[in-house]
Amino acid sequence: MTATSPIQIGSPAPGFTLTTQDGDQRSLAEFAGRKNVLLVFYPFAFSGICTGELTEIRDHLEKFESEEVQVLCISCDPVFALRGWADKEGYFFPLLSDFWPHGAVARAYGVFNEQRGMPSRGTFLIDREGIVRWTLLNGPGQVRDFTDYHRALAELTGSSQPGANA
Repeated sequence: MTATSPIQIGSPAPGFTLTTQDGDQRSLAEFAGRKNVLLVFYPFAFSGICTGELTEIRDHLEKFESEEVQVLCISCDPVFALRGWADKEGYFFPLLSDFWPHGAVARAYGVFNEQRGMPSRGTFLIDREGIVRWTLLNGPGQVRDFTDYHRALAELTGSSQPGANA
């Protein structure tokens, strides 16, 4: 896997503004001071593992997203592919297109695979102040285990978030 080192825990999260599957602009800055953010980078829409992971989020959205946390999923797919995939799979949380400049946000987070032109499975929990508080990096073909995310979120929010012990 050819990617730079992922951004480290305790580092400021790189800002971004990207287009959603619905054509809206979403930025990390809009959540500053209001919500923690879970960034989920994934390689490709319509691929088996990515569909399984995002379906896990869809089917258990209450364990991932709340008044305290916003889920943002990012790939290098064009907006139209994301729209088709979201419609097919019923993904109503933001799928963000890092299509152009190709992979710029994935590069900023250190998860862009230059040889394959896609992000690795990087996952980042960013607090309200914009600091990375938890990370997980999986290579191609490796399925994410969200168990530690639920623990990290419970620690960050000081709550017994649903799924914290999942």
